[in-house]
Amino acid sequence: MALRVSMSEKHEEKPTPTPLAKRRVGGLGRGLNALIEGSYEKKSERLGLVPHPANSVGLIPTDQIEANPYQPRTHFDQEALQDLAESIKVQGIIQPVTVRQTGPAAYQLISGERRLQASRLAGLEAIPAYIRKADDQQMLEMALIENIQRENLNAIEIALSYQRLVSECNLKQEELGDRVGKNRSTVTNYLRLLKLPPDIQIGLRDSVISMGHARALLSVDDAAAQLNLFRRIVTEEMSVRRVEQLVRQGVSAPAAKNDSAPATDQPVVQVAEIKRAERHLSDRFGSRVQVKPTAQGRGEIRISFDSAEDMHRIISILQPA
Repeated sequence: MALRVSMSEKHEEKPTPTPLAKRRVGGLGRGLNALIEGSYEKKSERLGLVPHPANSVGLIPTDQIEANPYQPRTHFDQEALQDLAESIKVQGIIQPVTVRQTGPAAYQLISGERRLQASRLAGLEAIPAYIRKADDQQMLEMALIENIQRENLNAIEIALSYQRLVSECNLKQEELGDRVGKNRSTVTNYLRLLKLPPDIQIGLRDSVISMGHARALLSVDDAAAQLNLFRRIVTEEMSVRRVEQLVRQGVSAPAAKNDSAPATDQPVVQVAEIKRAERHLSDRFGSRVQVKPTAQGRGEIRISFDSAEDMHRIISILQPA
């Protein structure tokens, strides 16, 4: 329902708005905005230009919010951030970020890094924030646990977060399990991932292999053998069950040259890049895509289709607009 406001012909003197009241705060849902407005009498307070009381919600200018130095997330997908920014332009910030106050007009983020970055991309000058009291150790613990509970970290980021909680917050594994709502064996399995060679950790971080693959690789004692088997997992697209079978059989060396399996002498990073490219192109075309490089630096890209109609659909995507 549209709200129509009619103005009388009689001139009424309007108060001159202050520059602060002119500050645009776009993208807020009306319900949350009304809640915040009900908490403060002055617009300057709602815009976060004076200190907020602890355990309150207020509008904080985005340029006053400093990044969390204890942020456990190391990778933010830029395309996903842009999608979130577009959503914020339409729907606003549904859940406030959490900050602590470090000065009269200075705040430090505790949680909500993606929402803060996306809000800046969306052009918001201020966003709703929940202000909490926290020392440095509490900052670290809250940031790590909040991200873990949201389940938006990859396996390696979770493992690193667990390790930081153990080492920097002096938590035992039993205590850590209680804090994050996981049993001790789950925590231990994540921490063991950090014993894998860096290339395999990167592959797990980038979803080139799964957690199941990584756990199977942990059963291989030698790091070189782990890397050889990792290459085979990627190039031969092995299932977790197949890898577990090979590990039980003690087969972790590269496949023989006369075997029908693909060659595995490509650098691990290159193999991972190829698999990422295949996933990206498969999502783009809605069909299976295979990238086949050669040792000479050349190669081919194969796009599968199920029918003549499907082929025309793919061709239409390839054609420039």
